Amino acid sequence: MLKFCYDRMYSLMLTLEITDTDEFLHIQTICDLATLVGTYTKGFSVIIEPFDERMPHIPDPVLQLSCHDASLAIKPVFERFQSVIITSGTLSPIDLYPRLLNFNPVISRSFTMSLTRECICPMVLTRGSDQLPVSTKFDMRSDPGVVRNYGRLLLEMVAAVPDGIVCFFVSYSYMDGIVNSWNEMGILQDIMQHKLVFIETQDVVETTLALDNYRRACDCGRGAVFFSVARGKVAEGIDFDRHYGRLVIMFGVPFQYTLSRILLARLEYLRETFQIKEGDFLTFDALRQAAQCVGRVIRSKADYGMMIFADKRYSRHDKRSKLPGWILSHLHDAHLNLSTDMALHIAREFLRKMAQPYDKTRSGGKRTLLSQEDIEKMSNDGATDMSF
Repeated sequence: MLKFCYDRMYSLMLTLEITDTDEFLHIQTICDLATLVGTYTKGFSVIIEPFDERMPHIPDPVLQLSCHDASLAIKPVFERFQSVIITSGTLSPIDLYPRLLNFNPVISRSFTMSLTRECICPMVLTRGSDQLPVSTKFDMRSDPGVVRNYGRLLLEMVAAVPDGIVCFFVSYSYMDGIVNSWNEMGILQDIMQHKLVFIETQDVVETTLALDNYRRACDCGRGAVFFSVARGKVAEGIDFDRHYGRLVIMFGVPFQYTLSRILLARLEYLRETFQIKEGDFLTFDALRQAAQCVGRVIRSKADYGMMIFADKRYSRHDKRSKLPGWILSHLHDAHLNLSTDMALHIAREFLRKMAQPYDKTRSGGKRTLLSQEDIEKMSNDGATDMSF
């Protein structure tokens, strides 16, 4: 019966010749939800949150229909097209996607990046200058030593790295808390002596304005730091190419909020339907998000940038191995288990190396970038086999 709520509401409003539909928006929303609940059963569930997570002290129940099965969204694509190619720089680990999207892959390949030089420098930082471990684990994230070491790391980097620096935090609440702590410790003021600081908020207009001013600060040579959140707008679709992003720092491992009713329902569905363990999915999702964040700074072969994974958990092989191959191929053993001082030394050496002149079009004798003349020549000759 619920499936026809929307149609009956629409028919009733036409019959009554109602023109001012704005007065009925709320009941239309209820009818829309009822129709969705009546239409979709498998892979969906109705979840009731007793309050908004942002205001836990105010009783404000939220009723929502949540989809737990990503394969439902892509199923029409597989049914309509004979061949489907799924490609991305953050599809790692690849073997989990066929299970999540419910398909049998014909060909599965992972390719390395053909770069003109060693222009990516990932590092795993596990401790601060005082050798205390750093992590955003729940029992450590509020520790004053961890907060101070994270602040000292950023302070050292803003003094040594030119142009733009992007920082990603695991959540808005954690970012607000750590920025307030840095402000009380005086670290934030010291950072602003070197670069301007801009912060992503949940307001789209404010974030857009902050991004625009961040780019202007980088363009004029002043340099800037942008604080952002994993899974936020900036992490998903904003590029920090060239001087807009010479360093990205991932503070912590961006695990989802594990007490969320939506996440718990999805984990239960994945376990029962696809036999995917909760821990495997949570780690896969967190490392995919981390790769998505740090990948914002490398957008072309001629670009260069550094990535710092600031959490002791990245030194564990079971976590680190789930990062994309193009990051792991540049993550040398000497760049694991670093302290702040060691990371600063590596950053300075890397920047000095990148400052040297080089041929952007060739690497190891092979052409890696095509000029306009090369493309025209290939088109005229009908050439299909060039070595890159």
